[in-house]
Amino acid sequence: MVPLWTSADAALATGGQSTKDWQATGVSIDTRTLQPGDLFIALTDQRDGHDFVAAALERGAAAALVTHRPDNVPANAPLLIVPNVLAALTALGAAARARTTARVIGVTGSVGKTSTKEMLRVVLGGQGRVHAAEASYNNHWGVPLTLARMPVDTDFAVIEIGMNHPGEIAPLAQLARLDVAIITTVAAAHLEAFANIEGIAHEKAAILDGLVPHGHAILPVDLDVTPILRAKAAQTAANVTLFGVSKSADYQLGDVTITNAATIVRAIHHGVPMLFKVMSPGRHFAMNALAVLACADVLGLNPTIAICDIGHWQPPVGRGTRERITLDLVDETGFDLIDDAFNANPASMAASLEVLIASEPEHGVGRIGAGRRIAILGDMLELGPTEAALHLAIATHPGLANIGIIHCVGPRMHGLWKALPRSQRGEWVETAAEIAPRARHLVDAGDIVLVKGSKGIKVSLIVDVLRKLRQGQPAPHQGTE
Repeated sequence: MVPLWTSADAALATGGQSTKDWQATGVSIDTRTLQPGDLFIALTDQRDGHDFVAAALERGAAAALVTHRPDNVPANAPLLIVPNVLAALTALGAAARARTTARVIGVTGSVGKTSTKEMLRVVLGGQGRVHAAEASYNNHWGVPLTLARMPVDTDFAVIEIGMNHPGEIAPLAQLARLDVAIITTVAAAHLEAFANIEGIAHEKAAILDGLVPHGHAILPVDLDVTPILRAKAAQTAANVTLFGVSKSADYQLGDVTITNAATIVRAIHHGVPMLFKVMSPGRHFAMNALAVLACADVLGLNPTIAICDIGHWQPPVGRGTRERITLDLVDETGFDLIDDAFNANPASMAASLEVLIASEPEHGVGRIGAGRRIAILGDMLELGPTEAALHLAIATHPGLANIGIIHCVGPRMHGLWKALPRSQRGEWVETAAEIAPRARHLVDAGDIVLVKGSKGIKVSLIVDVLRKLRQGQPAPHQGTE
């Protein structure tokens, strides 16, 4: 196997000193997932990574990137010693970017970053070698780690770039030196750190600071803050492609048909009709797919292959995954579970509710007789001083009356729970752990159940309980996404 990093290359990139020669075939920051041959990066976060260097070497790490040799590590251990581990990881990422001819695509946005990244993985993978992080590694260490793991012979790299505070996106985008930058949308998220949505738009637009000369910006056309994004694109002299429902869009979304299993999309590209599908229900997935097809276009890829390949994409676990939970193997009855428990803000909440509302439950198969649409909604976090109003606004969502029962989890959702009609009001609990043991009694055969909330409110506990009701089928792979 061709090494990803040699001791000489890594030392040159970081300015560090290797204690001996070594070759690494991967890069790891976690001993639990480390593979033999990985270079272990001793980052300091909640724990000091130096405490795990000995374990990493015992598990077969090729070497460890450290500031010093830990006391419990042998004197002859293969180490790359640097003044600062995070800075050295960042330098590795920059060196990996510099030594490849890959075209690099950066993705940011308030909603849809990970789904769009995974769509790009599928679509670009049909026409070249793709490198993308297996998880949402989109922060100050995640982006350098993703770059440092990039093989030299990569054709396309997809880099997800996120933020929690102002000033985070630009340096990460500049590190990645983007050929294409995609902004999926701008919405109310992380408002604790921003005065208003215009501030969020300026931060998202900062991804364009990372574009190489003559790079491409793929931007949503329908937002109130689109002028902010376009102004930034003009400032950076980016080539601009617009997507959305407006007639001024280069990729214009037309009719969207949502079924229980797929989203069928009609669109127009410069007057030419397009028809494609995504194997998951959701208008927001249709919009993300439009941005992905626009990206394939500016990269000069075959559009027919791209359209066919996007039909194979399905969302990662926790990002709107839809699955059948069979309760009875004899009569094959069960319910459909929509797992969207990884993240939540007002925009993604509205999109998930639209999927549930468009879904058709099955009647005459359960104890109750009539299949129901059921929502189990957890708090949306990091929304700042307007969080109470943003949670309460869910009650005004068009079509909400079509949801039979809404259960609410978390203190912020209490306002919504009180605003719901009594006929629609399910349970309210402070924490997901209180309702998870009773989750079985909240659902019936024929139902369609949406579980949605921010990761920190842990409504994924409810998803886990509901999945365990499955009879005779293996659960889907539980990845890090």
